[in-house]
Amino acid sequence: MATALHNLSDYDAERVPSAEGMRFGIVVSEWNNEITGALAQGAFDTLIKNGAREQDIEMLTVPGSFELVYGAARMVQTERFDAVIAIGCVIRGDTPHFDYICQGATQGLAELNREARVPVIYGLLTCNDMEQAEMRSGGMLGNKGDECAVTAIKMVDFSRRLIKN
Repeated sequence: MATALHNLSDYDAERVPSAEGMRFGIVVSEWNNEITGALAQGAFDTLIKNGAREQDIEMLTVPGSFELVYGAARMVQTERFDAVIAIGCVIRGDTPHFDYICQGATQGLAELNREARVPVIYGLLTCNDMEQAEMRSGGMLGNKGDECAVTAIKMVDFSRRLIKN
């Protein structure tokens, strides 16, 4: 569903498992930090709202969105987390740099998600302009960080259910 048709912060709380006892790593890009900071705060607040304890959430920063792959991979390797959320924001400019960063980060995070022992959640905004980014980081389209946190909780629950069966 296109984001324009769905508020990123809307979710059915009844369908979200409790995050109690779950541990989360959040790696956040410093680039476009007014956006990524709001996304990270949204993720943190949603994890807490759904039962995670503050001490079970670790948030670290990397310089840019390309570095999210390295940061997420290192968080996974620590084996301290049940899920890792990667948060970044790339805004299109006048050069093809946007395409390279978005493609590299997306492919890297997808590969890591496929290979990692824990889910790696994709929280990279790829926007044409700052207005789009603002609308998705707490503006009228909600906060992608909220959506990432809910996804992380559901994926940890999914993984745990597989182990039990």
